[in-house]
Amino acid sequence: MSEPGVQRLQARIAIVEEHVRCENRHDLAGLMATFGANARYDDEPWNDHRLGLERVRSYYIELLASLPDLAIEVRHWHVASDSIILEVTIHGTHLGTWRGGMPATGRRVEFPLCGVFTFDAQDRLAGERIYYDRGTVMRQLGLFHEPEGRLGRLVTALNHPVTIARAFLRSSYRLRPCDEDVP
Repeated sequence: MSEPGVQRLQARIAIVEEHVRCENRHDLAGLMATFGANARYDDEPWNDHRLGLERVRSYYIELLASLPDLAIEVRHWHVASDSIILEVTIHGTHLGTWRGGMPATGRRVEFPLCGVFTFDAQDRLAGERIYYDRGTVMRQLGLFHEPEGRLGRLVTALNHPVTIARAFLRSSYRLRPCDEDVP
């Protein structure tokens, strides 16, 4: 890699390091300073796409209010010429409204997350795209139960009666012997 290429990569690594430091300090101004003029934030599990600095800022305001003790632990770095990917663990306590009205549960969350950082021509963040298991987060908040247990089956049946009725009818229909198989 040429000297300018190495310098560019070092600048990009430094901006991502600063970004994570600002997230852990809950420094909104510093965090936003890591983004370029045409910032975007993509929270893929929720299909939440924020375009522009103000929309990205609103995402972080909501996040930091909902998890006021948010901490990000970087596990692995994957560095490429056009992007940096971080594997992290998110830690925090759900103490504020989240996702447009979900009241605080007071529960702790800890879950793995993968973040993909892209860059603009000035080596500022052009975008951050995150991936994580939304079901894990909802389960840790007490808002989702796996359907294998009694509570999970009960909650699933109460939350989705039409879906459950259809599934029951489909399984009952499949269990019935076919006319061709009857002697």
